[in-house]
Amino acid sequence: MEIRVDKKENVLFAAKILATILVGFLFYKIVYEVGEFEANSRVSLISAIVMLLYYFLIIALIMFFNKIFLVGYLKGNGIEISENQFPEFYRIYCEMSEQLEIKKRPPLFIIQQGGALNAFAIRFSGKNYIALYSDLFEVIENDVDVVKFVVAHELGHVKRHHMTKQFWTIFGSIVPFLGPAYSRSCEYTCDNIGRDLSGSGAEKALLVLAAGKTLYGKVDTDKYIERARCNRSFSVKFSELLASHPYLPNRIKNINQL
Repeated sequence: MEIRVDKKENVLFAAKILATILVGFLFYKIVYEVGEFEANSRVSLISAIVMLLYYFLIIALIMFFNKIFLVGYLKGNGIEISENQFPEFYRIYCEMSEQLEIKKRPPLFIIQQGGALNAFAIRFSGKNYIALYSDLFEVIENDVDVVKFVVAHELGHVKRHHMTKQFWTIFGSIVPFLGPAYSRSCEYTCDNIGRDLSGSGAEKALLVLAAGKTLYGKVDTDKYIERARCNRSFSVKFSELLASHPYLPNRIKNINQL
């Protein structure tokens, strides 16, 4: 299957790589300059490297323990979709994974989150997992394509290795607006993948996120997008620059332009 990657994703990823290298170099220079008072410059160099590794290790440990908790919660409380649990959708899930040529299909869990409508992909210890909130999965009773889009979107993150890329370029996010811009571009790419695998489910799934699983069918999409365009004030534009996900009207416009 040909993947329609957002036109900005690869450029922004390259920018994050460059930014990560520059941030690491600047950090090294700062630590090295501070340590210049030491008599032995070799000791100063070692100190700079050790300090850099120390901060990287702290960040890695924080992320590691957060993922331990999240994956543990998924496995402990979640319902894994399989041949015996929701087998009809499991077959659909397997087909979408095959279309994306994902060799190691991630376990797919349903979790209850008090009415929240969301899904996410996470990578831990070399393995990917996908979680789908139960209230969003309930839409399958009325429109399976909505759920197909949401799950295909998360499979897109797996296919494009977004979690791994985000981890190894984390210091590049220090550059203002760069990290969120790359994240939004990744979301557009995954929306494209979801659109190609679910068809009409794409727009409806985004409307579910906007209006909820009951009212989404009553939303006039054209008027919703037009009103959002009229509301593009400075505060709206600026807040989106800091957001990890594009605003929903922009995501709907993107999938409708495919």
